[in-house]
Amino acid sequence: MRSGNLLGRQFGWLWGAFGTSALGTWLAFGAFPLIALQVLHAGPAEIAALSSVGALVGAAVAVPLGPWVEFRRKRPVLIGMDLVRFAALLTIPAAFALGVLSFVQLLLVSVVVAAADITFRAASGAYLKTLLPAEDLLVANARFESTTWTTTIIGPPLGGAAIGLLGPVVTVVADAVSYLLSALSIRAAGGKEPRPERRQAARMRAGDLLDGWRYILADATLRPLFFNTALFNGLLMATDALLAVLMLGRLGFTPWQYGLAFAAPAIGGLFGARLARPLVTRFGQHRVLVVAGTLRALWPAGLVFLGPGTGGLLLVMGVELGLIFCCGVFNPVYATYRLDRTAPDRITRTLSAWTVTTKASTALLTAAWGVLGGLLGPRTAIGLAGVLLLTTPLLLPRRAAAPLAEPKPTPSRT
Repeated sequence: MRSGNLLGRQFGWLWGAFGTSALGTWLAFGAFPLIALQVLHAGPAEIAALSSVGALVGAAVAVPLGPWVEFRRKRPVLIGMDLVRFAALLTIPAAFALGVLSFVQLLLVSVVVAAADITFRAASGAYLKTLLPAEDLLVANARFESTTWTTTIIGPPLGGAAIGLLGPVVTVVADAVSYLLSALSIRAAGGKEPRPERRQAARMRAGDLLDGWRYILADATLRPLFFNTALFNGLLMATDALLAVLMLGRLGFTPWQYGLAFAAPAIGGLFGARLARPLVTRFGQHRVLVVAGTLRALWPAGLVFLGPGTGGLLLVMGVELGLIFCCGVFNPVYATYRLDRTAPDRITRTLSAWTVTTKASTALLTAAWGVLGGLLGPRTAIGLAGVLLLTTPLLLPRRAAAPLAEPKPTPSRT
């Protein structure tokens, strides 16, 4: 297994593109709700629709794109999805400058960005598998995971400062530019990408839209992991808004304390990602996947004991640090395990179906927990999510599975 610094020029450009767009996303974190609230004077129902409806419709739009992308070269698709996001986001500051910005436009842009994001993620997994041999995938995924947590630490504080000085629209511009830079980085990677073999049927049939889900559900190791990640991510994200209501409302935390409680623990993700490869080398991929996946489910239940003051702040930071550390170990191992278990001609459809399901379940559970929070109170709803999260390790794969046999990647000209 090669070190992360020797994965090649093309991976270096892909990694740079990932880091640039991730930083842009975190700089603009929360910008759409703020624009809706401060510029368009939207109400709570519209703010909720912007988050949930945009994600759900975007996921639905992305469903046919997975089969469509499967039999096309992935690098042009990645560049195209970056340019789509760049153009869509840039319409917001343009409309704002002209005084014609509307809530409908915000909603439409959120749908386009969500669909392009799902398609990009699916295509990037397939592209990565053509760039690197199987033994280097964990190193690459650990690099992506470290970058994710680094931008999580840096982006929101910088974005918050920019919003405070210049308003939320400026961070949307930064996010748009990050996608343009990402497209240019992927374009600069160059190299020859093998052309995927086409199916015998010339036209895509309606049944082809479900190919990704069929493949996942037919695999005895992918199937439980699929349900585990959809349920875990959905329940975890469903409590975010309730936690904000509890901390910023009833418990009296200030905005900077709330931001610190979630930004500082992200350093745990860096340590977790760096430990993923050594742990797999020592204990094996399957054992690390199950242990890290189990441990990450134990932490959120501790938030039910959240109280005011310094003690409460330290409790949140401790819970988030433990959770993020376990996720930092789990995520690159899980991403590699999923690629190992997916046939090369099924990767885009499988990853697209996976991401569509995760985003849709997150949106639905967020809406459901918003209702529960109103009926039972935020603390009780958070506690209920924590208890349900304790059951998610039961869905982890119980048996180790050998990677699928596959041809070696075609060397690229650099």
